[in-house]
Amino acid sequence: MAMSPFAGDDDDGLMNEINMTPLVDVMLVLLIVFMVTIPVIRHAVKIDLPHASSQKEDTKPAQVTVSIDANGNVLWDNTKVDDAALALKIAQAAQASPQPELHLDADRKVAYEKVAQVMSAAQAGGLTKIGFVTQPKAR
Repeated sequence: MAMSPFAGDDDDGLMNEINMTPLVDVMLVLLIVFMVTIPVIRHAVKIDLPHASSQKEDTKPAQVTVSIDANGNVLWDNTKVDDAALALKIAQAAQASPQPELHLDADRKVAYEKVAQVMSAAQAGGLTKIGFVTQPKAR
């Protein structure tokens, strides 16, 4: 009777080889998927399109600057206007094509009510692009 350290182990369930069947199954599925999708990818309709050259039209909309000073005076492109003239100028600007951008520059000491009135007049007049002009903080 030989006394070997592994003589008492009965490991019949342990496999020492790699099972290739799942690997082959996965490879066959991938092969079939690629065989089906490659003709779909290469399918193209041949069309003879006319040749034309064009250049990109780079038209930027005009800018209108509306300023409100500390006293509440409204300036349209550095020209003082009253509320009626402001509404008329906004309506004229809204009819332009392309519509100009309204840049609103208000003094920090002006009441917010005046800024809101100008914004309301711009919206009522039909201007859709309104931007606020600010000064960056000094570092």
